[in-house]
Amino acid sequence: MHDPNPGLDQLTTPCILLDEARMMRNIRRLAEKAETLGVTLRPHLKTAKSIDVARRVLAGGDGPATVSTLAEAEVFAEAGVQDILYAVGITPQKLPRVLELRARGCDLVILSDSLGQAQSVAEAAKAAGKPIPALIEIDSDGHRGGLSAGDPDLIKIGQLLHDSGAGLRGVMTHAGESYGAAGSAVHAEFAGKERDATVAAAQALRAAGLPCPVVSVGSTPTAHATEDLTGVTELRAGVYMFFDLVMAGIGVCETDDIALSVLTTVIGHQKDRGWILVDAGWMAMSRDRGTASQAVDQGYGVACDIDGRIYPDLIMPQANQEHGILALRPGSTEGLPDLPVGTQLRLLPNHACATAAQHGAYHVIPEDRSGALMQWNRFGGW
Repeated sequence: MHDPNPGLDQLTTPCILLDEARMMRNIRRLAEKAETLGVTLRPHLKTAKSIDVARRVLAGGDGPATVSTLAEAEVFAEAGVQDILYAVGITPQKLPRVLELRARGCDLVILSDSLGQAQSVAEAAKAAGKPIPALIEIDSDGHRGGLSAGDPDLIKIGQLLHDSGAGLRGVMTHAGESYGAAGSAVHAEFAGKERDATVAAAQALRAAGLPCPVVSVGSTPTAHATEDLTGVTELRAGVYMFFDLVMAGIGVCETDDIALSVLTTVIGHQKDRGWILVDAGWMAMSRDRGTASQAVDQGYGVACDIDGRIYPDLIMPQANQEHGILALRPGSTEGLPDLPVGTQLRLLPNHACATAAQHGAYHVIPEDRSGALMQWNRFGGW
């Protein structure tokens, strides 16, 4: 019988697995949606932090891209990605690194939502005699930073960036509150708020005689639910390439779409307690308990067999640093599976970004399932 997962038994556990076929299916799904909507897709690379993944998710392999750290921008620019949005509010101390990246040929765009930030950007651009183009962050749902479309500082910031030569590239928003809502209908409402807020801000800037070529929106839930992006130029999303239990819990994907899992091994049992002990604790899974507030609490992760088939109601309700405890979900009528010491399992994560961050490389199951495992490095830092 053909082994669908050649080489897994040779891996030291815990380690992280990436199912390339599932990942590529997820990538194609959103790429096709963006094309249908007539907008540019600007994938967020913060989840993967991997050049190998970037080459598969980016159009042409080189952009456009979104990042959440300057370390990401530097690594991906070195790998040939030349169109990057750094989608976290800028600090003055980081501007020399921004200028250095731009001097190397990367069209790095930054983010601002205050006059103080914009002043720092304007002064740095003037001192360097070089542009530092920025998007103005718009608050579309009260989740994080940003200005309302009607805030008088919007025009002041735009004017300052434009007049100083730093450069006003446009506006952007992120509907982070969509992660706390379930169902495509609600996510579509958040998508509408993203669109309306950014389009209104863009119109206000243009009415003031300022340029606003970019109108950028997106989160993984809203990107998949939106059906009308009139006035928007680009769509952003990140965790969609891997998906996770949080996304499945709010109806953005199915568990069968989750491309990332942690390979672990059974190391013992506490039969009187109904426990199966494994060698993946919170250091391998992360401390993220993002499903705890959802309708179904998945603990620290959901247990699957070596081929990725979910064991009914078998989750990780408790985790220590290097020990995980698997048990049946409270109230379950399922029987505990017979998993002897040495049995390899896969654990689906709550939050792909957090779990991936615990590991230095992905062990990749090839898309065609015919070859040996591949290893794709990932990086961290700021």
